[in-house]
Amino acid sequence: MPGGRLTQQERQRIALGLADGLAYAEIARSLDRPTSTITREVMRNGGPTGYRADLAHRATEQRAHRRRQAAPRDRKTSQQAHGRDTEAVRAYEEMFTTVLMQSGLSKMMSRVLVCLYTTDAGSLTASELVQHLEVSPATISKSIAFLESQGLVRRERAEGRRERYFVDDDMWYQSMIASARSIIELGDVARQGVGILGHGSPAANRLENIARFVDFVSASITRAAEQAREVLYTKAETPQDGAAEPPSDR
Repeated sequence: MPGGRLTQQERQRIALGLADGLAYAEIARSLDRPTSTITREVMRNGGPTGYRADLAHRATEQRAHRRRQAAPRDRKTSQQAHGRDTEAVRAYEEMFTTVLMQSGLSKMMSRVLVCLYTTDAGSLTASELVQHLEVSPATISKSIAFLESQGLVRRERAEGRRERYFVDDDMWYQSMIASARSIIELGDVARQGVGILGHGSPAANRLENIARFVDFVSASITRAAEQAREVLYTKAETPQDGAAEPPSDR
């Protein structure tokens, strides 16, 4: 399977595949590339309806140029942070961003969230986010405002007038509970239509089934989130010398 960056010809074939309505996996097979490569390529360059081969190729060249300029600084930083490899971390951030975009977040909001989650402290200031993501302060402010409204980040006043933005252990739990509530609302609306459309009618039966289904799903999400909440607070146990402990025989 070939590696390295996608060529301009490959990007043109991706665009043709999208125009023909092909799935990412089909396009990937025709190029002998991993499906994740095609998914990431499309999602960070306009999505399936906005992908343009020439623009995607130009954007990739621009990103590569910025990375070469920032390489000396990034390399020094990554070596000081647990011996991490700069390129491996960057590739992981892009993959994580793509997954969040597929869940419905915009590209910028996904990048901000990934930046916070992959930072050891779990918090950054606006200026730190601006520097890391190379975007404007206004862009960060807009993204944080939305993420905060969804319960995905929180802010606290730091020294002076600066604010710090945090992701903490309970955020995913709160997000799951909020998701369950939104599903309950969908069920309530579906059930209201039963009376309006007439009990026993095909349309009413369809809405009643939808309501029962989402009620079950919402209850399952809430129950699972409550049962698994403590997992979010589990800390990895490592010996004092930093070496990994062998598994117990128990």
